Amino acid sequence: MSRKTILIAVAAIGVLAALVFYQFRGGAASEPAPGQLPATLTIAAIAYPFEGQQRYQGQNAIIQQQGWLESELAKRGVKLQWFPVSTAVGGPVINEGFAARRIDFASYGDFPAIIAIAGGVDLRLVVPVGRGQNAYLVVRDGVAANSIQDLKGKRIALHRGRPWELPFAKLAEANGLKLSDFRILNINPPASHAALASGDVDAVFLLSDAHLLVEKKIGRIIWSTKQAPQSWKMRAELFGRGDFVDQHPELTQLVADAYVRAQAWSSDPANREQVIQITSRAESPRSVIEAELDEPRVAWGDRYSPLYDDFMVAHYRDAAAYTFEQKLVRKKIDVDKLLDQRFAANALDRLKLQRQWKPASAEAAAR
Repeated sequence: MSRKTILIAVAAIGVLAALVFYQFRGGAASEPAPGQLPATLTIAAIAYPFEGQQRYQGQNAIIQQQGWLESELAKRGVKLQWFPVSTAVGGPVINEGFAARRIDFASYGDFPAIIAIAGGVDLRLVVPVGRGQNAYLVVRDGVAANSIQDLKGKRIALHRGRPWELPFAKLAEANGLKLSDFRILNINPPASHAALASGDVDAVFLLSDAHLLVEKKIGRIIWSTKQAPQSWKMRAELFGRGDFVDQHPELTQLVADAYVRAQAWSSDPANREQVIQITSRAESPRSVIEAELDEPRVAWGDRYSPLYDDFMVAHYRDAAAYTFEQKLVRKKIDVDKLLDQRFAANALDRLKLQRQWKPASAEAAAR
């Protein structure tokens, strides 16, 4: 794949994002009068085509499957509406939806949310979701590199502004390096797969789709966040629009309750097989999912913890500082305002799940 082809692909994705959001704006509901409940409550989340339909993963799929949230909202005359977003355009489309007040909640990554807040969109992190996702450094087969230091001066595909940029920067810094020490190609994951296969880049930095490159014998993993402090991991949580959260705390609590209920169900080892099946309905085959889950230091029950652990809070402080220092945003966000801990805590009390999860300290997470 040539660099020209990669740039065309990136541009096409940008056009697709605009078209998707334009369609979404056309079908949005109007704002309710003060003190009145909205006609609909909209949750945006990453979705994938599966058997002719758009299907969600993780807690979003489980919430749909359980039907509890839809039922509870219906009792109050509110319709639950889901808005599916492609992973290739997720962050920008969701941020525009929040900015236009067309969506109320979204399950998506930390970096896009921080970028939206720094741009003036009031968001709140309503429910944390687990111990985070791993990121991987993959080198092309035939490239003589066994560490990030061996890649100094080489071409690395890294999609800037996406949640996995932070662990890459932390890895570089830990080895006395900077992003400027590499020839960074700012391209999305699908394009980076093709670039690695064609030899246009020497390495890529990705999430669990890195295992696909290994299976196809295109590259090999030389490092992952499984070897790093847990605060380095990419995170995706449930975020809510600030004005909606403030105006409709009862509805926000119902959404938080639904996510914590789904996380409790996912945390039960007896449901492990079903969780894997739901996850494998997306683009990743079962082998990739199992490779991602192969991390002994994280117990199954802790993967879906809704707790505001020390390392989780540390992650957002690091992410806020990094995005500002790297000029990805113009102002540093207020992390304390972002982390609205009320609703997850209330959900644990309401559902009698106070002892379901144990908090992990920053020191324990680092070990």
